[in-house]
Amino acid sequence: MAQPSRPASYDKKVALVLQGGGALGSYQAGVYEALATSDYPPDWVAGISIGAINAALIAGNAPEDRVDRLRAFWDEITSPKPLWPGFAVPLDTPSLSAAHALLFGQPGFFAPRPPLNWLFGGHPTSFYDTGALKGTLERLVDFDRINAREIRFSVGAVNVQTGNFAYFDNADITIRPEHVMASSALPPGFPPVEIDGQFYWDGGLVSNTPLQYVLDYVPRRSRLTFQVDLFNARGPVPTDLETVSERDKDIRYSSRTRAGTDMFRTMHDVRHVINDLLERLPELRDSREGKYLYEFGCVTTMDIVELIYRPAKVQGSAKDYEFGHTTMRARWAEGLSNARVTLDAAPWLGPMPPEIGVRTFDVLGEHAKRQRLPQA
Repeated sequence: MAQPSRPASYDKKVALVLQGGGALGSYQAGVYEALATSDYPPDWVAGISIGAINAALIAGNAPEDRVDRLRAFWDEITSPKPLWPGFAVPLDTPSLSAAHALLFGQPGFFAPRPPLNWLFGGHPTSFYDTGALKGTLERLVDFDRINAREIRFSVGAVNVQTGNFAYFDNADITIRPEHVMASSALPPGFPPVEIDGQFYWDGGLVSNTPLQYVLDYVPRRSRLTFQVDLFNARGPVPTDLETVSERDKDIRYSSRTRAGTDMFRTMHDVRHVINDLLERLPELRDSREGKYLYEFGCVTTMDIVELIYRPAKVQGSAKDYEFGHTTMRARWAEGLSNARVTLDAAPWLGPMPPEIGVRTFDVLGEHAKRQRLPQA
């Protein structure tokens, strides 16, 4: 079925918001591939952790090269790594792929620290070294293009000393590989990254999604935002310790995303109520209280499209560091398919109710609910 064309009347800016999730991030690449050939290419891409890396690969390349660069990155980091010269081990099962990542790292991404780092009084602050990631970013990402601001780019990290969240935004600063690495420096696996004398860890320690930063940035613009979630809030009751660990991880990461989305929706609806109230009670506009409330009002409207990775089978607690090539391709294909189904439905083209400021859509979630309903 052909996607409905975007009417000129739907003139909202488009953002792509990518959360953290390690090896699950190839799902995001599939989503972007669908957007790249649609009427909704993003003008702002923001990410945290693996989402920051994918965001850099998108913003740091020409539009016609972005999917190829995403594919080059994911093919490289999931390729079999030689354990001995000339001998690469095929890792076709998830358990072997996850074990390989723990023991040997991933090419072009991270590697275990050598034993000498731990000997003779050494005190490493991480189990792995991410020097390879810097080289990969420098090869596959054109940072001059990011800093030319052809597309807005933002990544989130946490200041290790203050605990404060920070966003590195090409609208404000010159972006370097270190900013992307800082956003994806998850402890204790990866070391903190020093930027201008300050040390930063993965932004997912505080918030796993940059949604609120994008939508609350002043001056606000009405936006259609594709939010790609790598952890599913819904799932079956665990039946053993392995599924307990996976479900625990899903809930912890998805709950932050859901709470942030719910809070923003409530706040933005209140902004619209303030505008409506001052319109109905003009005598309040020039009062001290009215002027105070006016500062919190807003007339922008937001459409948030949720694309959630919902694997058909339980993948285990190691799914976010299971970098098997076959699994990577399957996740990519699912992201591509899910995004195309969502674009075909295009529910955001429906009329916006005047009393609300934010709409959220989960096309695949609604489809799954209908599939579970008993047949008449």
